[in-house]
Amino acid sequence: MMVSHDRSRSARLVSALSQSGVLIALIALLVFGGVRYASLNFLGAYNVVSVLQGTAPYALTALGMCFVIITGGIDLSVGSVVGLSGVVAALLSPYGPGVALLGAVGAGLVVGLVNGLIITRLNIQPFITTLATLLGAHGAALLLSHNAGVTVAPAVVDLGQIKWLSIGIMLGAYVIGAVTLRWARFGRNALAVGGGADASRLMGLNVPRVLMGVYLLSGALAGLAGLLISAQSGAGQPNEGGGWELSAIAAVVVGGTLLTGGVGSVWATLTGSLLLGVILNMLNFENGLGVVSLSPYWQSVIRGGFLLVVVVLQSRAAQGRDP
Repeated sequence: MMVSHDRSRSARLVSALSQSGVLIALIALLVFGGVRYASLNFLGAYNVVSVLQGTAPYALTALGMCFVIITGGIDLSVGSVVGLSGVVAALLSPYGPGVALLGAVGAGLVVGLVNGLIITRLNIQPFITTLATLLGAHGAALLLSHNAGVTVAPAVVDLGQIKWLSIGIMLGAYVIGAVTLRWARFGRNALAVGGGADASRLMGLNVPRVLMGVYLLSGALAGLAGLLISAQSGAGQPNEGGGWELSAIAAVVVGGTLLTGGVGSVWATLTGSLLLGVILNMLNFENGLGVVSLSPYWQSVIRGGFLLVVVVLQSRAAQGRDP
């Protein structure tokens, strides 16, 4: 029991240090960008709001991923769910924004339900389960769209151009997520399951219900992200969301949530999402200076480097949990 307690305390210490580190890194990047791109008004209201709006869909998928990883699971399907939900939202957009919203979130819930049922009823590992649904959701998006972009109705596009709407949705979701994780039974149960599923069962927790809940939540938030990105771009693209699952995992883990589960922070996940968004935004400003010319493909390189940092942090976290 003493060893278990020491490991838990060490894990929380590593998580706290990671949360502080990602916030410090974000502040440092903002200061650096403000100085280097002063002539381009990097810290101006227009750019700050644009970064927040562009980060909102990514941050929503990361929020759902946060709850999944807290339970010790993983959801590789969120990127494909974004693409599928965006296509569904575009197809339903002529019937109004409300119908498009229900369709997008509903598509995400269906995939989340399938994930939850396979994991809890068939006892298949989350990695294999969500890898399969990643392929299935992507295939469904291609079938529904006939492998082409689907134009979004003007009424939905108009809403997508309201920058503060997507920002408000993102912040509202994170406030609810933070309250849920800190004070609601669902959040406490998710942390308990991540800390040890067998021990949670002995305490009387319904572990399958908790797991089902986090995968439904992840699917719903990815569906909402799909709606936002299709409304912002004006089209539902079946290939949209490719690689988003990796960015979501990076944002969550850099924020101090351990891949082994049991420890996590909603607000640090948001900070991790913003950190990645600022890094990608700085790529555009670097091109604006005209000193070097960096193609958009550098975004993949940056995401790869970001994930490498995640691996290093997780390695240190694992060392910190060793007795």
